[in-house]
Amino acid sequence: MKKFALAAALTLAASTAFAGGMAAPVVEAAPVVAETTSSSAGGMVVPLLLLLVVAAVASSN
Repeated sequence: MKKFALAAALTLAASTAFAGGMAAPVVEAAPVVAETTSSSAGGMVVPLLLLLVVAAVASSN
């Protein structure tokens, strides 16, 4: 009877140790950084406006 009680106690102790089981690891995805590209005409607006103003001044004389 003592062996049966010891076996029952060990069984209960072992079952509580493994009660949670193996949990799957949580992997977070890396954030995606989207690069914004400007149009190639962005750097051309100011020089074209300046050229237009110079042409207008030159043609008014």
